[in-house]
Order: sequence, then structure tokens, then C-alpha cells
Amino acid sequence: MDLKLTGKTAIVTGATAGIGLAIAKALAAEGVTITIPGRSQQKVDAATREVPGSSGVLADPGTPVGCAFLIENAPTTDILVNNLGIYEAKPFAEIPDADWVRFFEVNVLSGVRLSRHYFPQMLTANNNGRVIFVSSESGVMTPPEMVHYGVTKSSQLALSRGLAELTKATTVTVNTIMPGPTRSEGIVEFLQKMASTPNSTPAQAEHEFFEKHRSSSLLQRLIESEEIASLVAYLASPLSAATNGAALRAEGGLLRSIV
Repeated sequence: MDLKLTGKTAIVTGATAGIGLAIAKALAAEGVTITIPGRSQQKVDAATREVPGSSGVLADPGTPVGCAFLIENAPTTDILVNNLGIYEAKPFAEIPDADWVRFFEVNVLSGVRLSRHYFPQMLTANNNGRVIFVSSESGVMTPPEMVHYGVTKSSQLALSRGLAELTKATTVTVNTIMPGPTRSEGIVEFLQKMASTPNSTPAQAEHEFFEKHRSSSLLQRLIESEEIASLVAYLASPLSAATNGAALRAEGGLLRSIV
């Protein structure tokens, strides 16, 4: 299917690996020119080699300085994908203020700062554009093993819907994707740390995670990054014009609510 994206530009944060890299590849395959920011030159270079026609910016969008530098080097864009995010398992009582602040800086304020620059341009200069947040099913069903992560993902849902309310009578849309547990860099180690048996194989750790911690999942496996990227590519396209202010589930049926 032709998503009619040829000639568009996109900024994809957190695109040096995992879901973000898959999104960048999917958009590039549709003719989009991608900007990939990252805090490691080595990872940025590796990502741009994998994404045809892309360019990299050595900048950490999880910081005010990094966002400012990215904006300076890529002042306009047609599509903004706020995908940058961090996660960890930690008992609630052991999460210090510093961790809460760090999670909000990376998971929420990165999207706030970039949207504050690019979103008004879409509304006034172009009357066209896409802002897409990559949240999580944890924004609806907060996991007890990482409450701070879930709270930041809930914040993304609120932020996205609030921005969408500002798009009335334009062709700009703002939407959120809610992936479930997705295969990406670090997820195997994360699942093995949560496993009850020391030295569990990746397959054993994955099986136990879904059996004990995500038993409501209908998929009962990790989602592949490409499965999320295809939905993001559709949302970025003109074909999705009637989808706005939505929180779209791609969590393998983990959430039992129909809304």
C-alpha cells in the first residue's frame, strides 16, 4: 500500500534501536527523510547506516540542552514521533525522587519540549502534520513492579489528547500508540532479571513473564518492533486523517477493557 508519504520529513526519538529504529525504517521505506537523534555517536552512526537517506544528530532529547540542539539542527519537520523512553523494575517504596524526576525528564518532557517547538509550526505554518507519542499499555494498567514508568506513560496519554484538542479544523493530528511488551534492546535482560529461576534462558524468562506478570495477554509473546512500526507509519500518513486524539492499542490483547 502506498501511504503517500514520499517527500515528507520525520524526527524519530529513541531511534537508535528497538521500536524507534523499526519506525524509522518503516517511514524511510515509504519515502520519508528521517532525522535520528541520539546521545551516542556510535549508535547514531549505526542507525543511520540502517535507515536509507537518514541523518543523525548527536543530541539527547531527554535533556533541555539536547532538545535545543536537535531543534537547532532540524528546525522543521512534517512528522514528530516521540518514542524516547526508559523503564526499569523497582519496588515503589525504593523509588527515590531522583528516579521520578529522571523518568519524567526522559519519558514526558522530551515530548513536551519537542512538541512545543514543532506542533505550533504544523498548526500555523503548514496546517498539516503528525505528532505521534509511543506510550504503553502501562499507561492504562500501571504495573506494580514499575509504578514510576506507568505514571509517565499515563502522562503521555493526557499530553497527546490535550494537544489533539488544539487541532480542530486543521489537518494536523496527534495520536498515541500503546504497545505491549516489545522485543527490543535490553528486554531479554529485563525479563531474565524478573525470572524466579537464576540463569533462565531468554525463552524461559519470556514464558514466565507472560504466565505470571502479563497473564491477560492474548498474544502470550513479545511483540516485534516491526509490528508497532507498521501502525505508526499508517498514523503518520494522510490515510489516517480521521484518526485524531486517539490512544491506539497494539498490546497483544493484554488490556481487557474495550476502550
